[in-house]
Amino acid sequence: MAYVVSATWIAEPGQEGVVLDAIEKLTPLSRAEPGNRFYQAYQDPAEPSTFHLFEIYDDEDAYKAHGTSEHFEKYGFNQAIPVLTKRERAFYETIG
Repeated sequence: MAYVVSATWIAEPGQEGVVLDAIEKLTPLSRAEPGNRFYQAYQDPAEPSTFHLFEIYDDEDAYKAHGTSEHFEKYGFNQAIPVLTKRERAFYETIG
């Protein structure tokens, strides 16, 4: 089974570009992590301040390693997350 994360980030008004820049920098680095199977972010065209991230890892430990990586610290915790009004995450395991 794989570990699945579905996250929603909502940017403060006027901060959409800051979040988008962080996600664009995070994506290739996150995809290159050991244990990452899939990493895709998308933006809601009807609500441009809303971003979704869909991630699949080999296991929960691989996800935890992502959360403590240098690039997530830099672009997630220090760039995007400070300008969010909301951050939600849901966790799942694949079937079969």
